[in-house]
Amino acid sequence: MNIGFDAKRAFHNATGLGHYSRTLITSLSKYYPQNQYYLFNPKHKSNFFQLNTGNIKEVNPSGFLSSIFTAAWRSSWVKKDLKKNAIDIYHGLSHEIPLGIENTGIKSVVTIHDLIHERYPEQYKAIDRKIYTAKYINACRNSNRIIATSEQTRQDIISYYKIDGDKITVCYQSCKDIFWNKVTDDEKRTVAKRYNLPEQFFLYVGSLIERKNLLNICKAFFLLRNEIDIPLVVIGRGGTYKQQVKDYILQNGLEEKIIFLSDNKEVQSSATFQNGEDFPAIYQQAIAMIYPSFFEGFGIPVLEAMCSGLPVITSNTSCLPEVGGDAAMYIDPASVTEMAGAIKDLTGNNYLQEQMKTKGYLQAQKFSDKNCAQSVMNVYNSI
Repeated sequence: MNIGFDAKRAFHNATGLGHYSRTLITSLSKYYPQNQYYLFNPKHKSNFFQLNTGNIKEVNPSGFLSSIFTAAWRSSWVKKDLKKNAIDIYHGLSHEIPLGIENTGIKSVVTIHDLIHERYPEQYKAIDRKIYTAKYINACRNSNRIIATSEQTRQDIISYYKIDGDKITVCYQSCKDIFWNKVTDDEKRTVAKRYNLPEQFFLYVGSLIERKNLLNICKAFFLLRNEIDIPLVVIGRGGTYKQQVKDYILQNGLEEKIIFLSDNKEVQSSATFQNGEDFPAIYQQAIAMIYPSFFEGFGIPVLEAMCSGLPVITSNTSCLPEVGGDAAMYIDPASVTEMAGAIKDLTGNNYLQEQMKTKGYLQAQKFSDKNCAQSVMNVYNSI
């Protein structure tokens, strides 16, 4: 089969959608090498994805207009290139497919990661919500199959867009294979020295936006300020909400308790940090991952942590219990006291930490790259 992908985020996105795209494409290439995989990339440049197998080919816009108006190429004009490359199945990896692809004879699949803009419309600009909704509905109605990254997302598609549930398959995602690898003590020391990591720390990884709930973590650390002298290391970028969090930290004397690692000058100039290569060494030195998001479509840091042998404190909402299974410690993300209690219970309790590490690693096996690639290939084969 010739399988095409909307590869914009595979080549240009450093966060969740980019990780999903890159991990899935490389896994399919690895476990199903008999197929040819075509990556339709609107701009031939990438800091995140390097082609390293013979069955993956990058396709860029050809012709003057397509090269100039790359958004139009990606959203519609790309159909000509799909036909030119004899694509059998086209997979929109992030919520959309080319307009009119249903009239080309080319089968299509779309992955819907979440419908957060529908659940929390106040967190988005009105124009952005309208654009997202239009793209998502077009993709759901006109694709041959829909992949949801969690049962939560599947139910949301049914509820918000009135799509027949039989059209939707849950295919859990995996994470980069480097998180499964045990990092040597020398590597840990090198990374710790490079980024001036504290000897002990809790870890938060994610965008610094309201939904991800970093402010409540800071409030929990304030409650524990006289009981636990272990800081939180934060990896992630943000704007207005990040400043709100920083204002709270300053007002409550938590400057030594909350470390914004992404603000570190060494981090900002480090290619191995920006591409995630150093993350396993950071994860494997933390006491636990704290990820109390109010809502997620999957929650990849939870899986990365479990693969790394890292205990997880996360929310009892949305899809997060799907990912964490019986391995995570669950809290109400709105309850600062619950969060503080979980942090306190885990600190210094070596038996509980080891128990959670073992359970987490076993739970993570369900989300191996092979299992995830197989579930997606089953969808391809069904059409």
